[in-house]
Amino acid sequence: MIRMLRAVLALFVLGLSSNSQALPAIEDFFKKPQISAPKLSPGGRYLAIQLVAQDGFSRLAILDLEHPALPPKVVAGFADADIYQHHWVTEERLVFDTTLAQNGTSRARRPGLWAVNRDGSDFKQLIAADRKGMQAGTQIADRRLELNWALHSVPGDDSGDVVVERHRYADEPDSMGIGLARLNTSSGKLSKLAAGAPDYVSDWVLDAEGIPAALSTLREGIYTSYYRNPTGEWQQWQRAQAYGGNYETPYWFGGDLALVSGQLNGYTVLYRVDRKTMQREAQPLVSFKGYDYRGRLVYDAPSRQLLGLHYETDAPGSYWLHPKLRQWQAEVDAKLPGSANRIDCRRECLTAPHLLVTAYSDQVPERYFLYTPASGEMRMLSASRPWIKPSEMGQRDMVRIKARDGLELPVLVTVPPGKAQAAQPAVLLVHGGPYVRGTHWPWEPMAQFLASRGYVVIEPEFRGSTGYGQAHFKAGWKQWGLAMQDDVADALGWAVKQGLVDPKRVCIAGASYGGYATLMGLIKQPELYRCGVNWVGVTDIELLYSIHWSDLGGEWKGYGMPVLVGDRDKDAEQLRATSPLQRAAELKRPLLMAYGAEDRRVPLKHGLAFRDAMPKDQELEWVVYDHEGHGWRELKTQQDFWGRVERFLARHLGAAP
Repeated sequence: MIRMLRAVLALFVLGLSSNSQALPAIEDFFKKPQISAPKLSPGGRYLAIQLVAQDGFSRLAILDLEHPALPPKVVAGFADADIYQHHWVTEERLVFDTTLAQNGTSRARRPGLWAVNRDGSDFKQLIAADRKGMQAGTQIADRRLELNWALHSVPGDDSGDVVVERHRYADEPDSMGIGLARLNTSSGKLSKLAAGAPDYVSDWVLDAEGIPAALSTLREGIYTSYYRNPTGEWQQWQRAQAYGGNYETPYWFGGDLALVSGQLNGYTVLYRVDRKTMQREAQPLVSFKGYDYRGRLVYDAPSRQLLGLHYETDAPGSYWLHPKLRQWQAEVDAKLPGSANRIDCRRECLTAPHLLVTAYSDQVPERYFLYTPASGEMRMLSASRPWIKPSEMGQRDMVRIKARDGLELPVLVTVPPGKAQAAQPAVLLVHGGPYVRGTHWPWEPMAQFLASRGYVVIEPEFRGSTGYGQAHFKAGWKQWGLAMQDDVADALGWAVKQGLVDPKRVCIAGASYGGYATLMGLIKQPELYRCGVNWVGVTDIELLYSIHWSDLGGEWKGYGMPVLVGDRDKDAEQLRATSPLQRAAELKRPLLMAYGAEDRRVPLKHGLAFRDAMPKDQELEWVVYDHEGHGWRELKTQQDFWGRVERFLARHLGAAP
């Protein structure tokens, strides 16, 4: 898909070229977008968006699409927090939560939940955002739910209700699991939905009407799924080892049809299931060569039809079951060549007067359009980051290479703008997780920032990464510092052989697991790298087990980590051999390390212990951000950190040795 988009996009970028020689500023990459998260109302007349106000915080605003000349009406916002997510509940009412991230990239620890009408009236807090807020008022006057509640979903029934889930407090028994209830956004009335459910619930699946239809439990490493039978009772469906077991998971329910997520030839696919018998069809509804299905369904509530789904392979795409949507997608793609175009509607898709279109590409941040099917008119609403010049951005392409043992590795490569006259310096950027899909083709700030400074950015989807099949995922089990590390080196070796990269000017960098891989790369394969950048990185696997105040749960430590990372007793020797902390004395390359003082995923102790264990003459730049956690929330932190990175790379990669 990327190759088909590339040729047309090149013409678009050429048309927006600039003669300016000044590099784009750091904040251009990391500040909040001008407009974000547009969502159509259920009937399609109104559009809810997030706008950045003069104080730098985002506000929730409403556009009346039938009166496009009217300015957006701001209906909610705060002077000390950003809107994080918002959702239409009815044509008149919305809910939203908040974040403390000044650049809008991460969620607050206690996001709360509020409701407001589209005209700004009936503003109400539904879930407390902090404990201090819970101290005000009485239990009779104050109906706000405690801060261990969170939004689960918004049913499409115009009831004015949302579905919320209750997470247990740390001092409550594990068996409590996740509770579920309906919450009316006007009255605050709570109606429990979890009656009769088993203990240890870890996930709920609702049907198209917002009624619990299936659930999953997780206990002592065992996964069990249940579905609600015709008599309303919870009936066990599947049971297997949670980590490494072969089982299907409930995905969606509507009418007599259900969808489950299962495996075919080692890849995640969607299967239709007869809801009466819970037997799945032999052939999948959708499957993608070389990729697991990851996406979102599009359902039309009035006609009770499943219209299609959005997915991601090498780029975002859509698969439509309904002929109208297939036709509209073709018309939209013809009007917006060179980008991956996603059509969205809220609930009444087939009769909606307008459709929202989001255009994705690697060199152009998201652009938003309004498409009117009746007339075929396409109107641009806004660019998310209009200050970004496509001609100053790098080109991003996904390739597949062979690791040294023959395993196929997806690698996303971003090359700097302009035509290279020779091999260029590079940053090997290792994603965190590690058991996630770490790269995505559309415009991305970190890779584009580095490319704007003249570096080829190599992002390998090393074994253990998800989204590329079970074999790729399982090949990474217990391979921290071993085959996973070799995959990173093999991606670099491929880029050098292609003539893209100067092998004498390479820096390895990453956050979280990527920080661990940075340290292990410098220790295990120092001949490959001139320097390293580690932020919020793991420095010792044993510390992941032993630090009791981290947010890694007991279930993961007890049953997940021993299988995927390594057993702290049985694999103790391997964990020591692959511990950067235990081998800190071997590090001989310049290093930049940055940590957040409030990090509970990889606590500051990781960084401090490694810093203190390094040779005293080791070249180190060290920084701690007092008000940050596992990643940077504040724009001033992003500016300081990436400014340090820019100067650090310039010192060590600016010229060949």
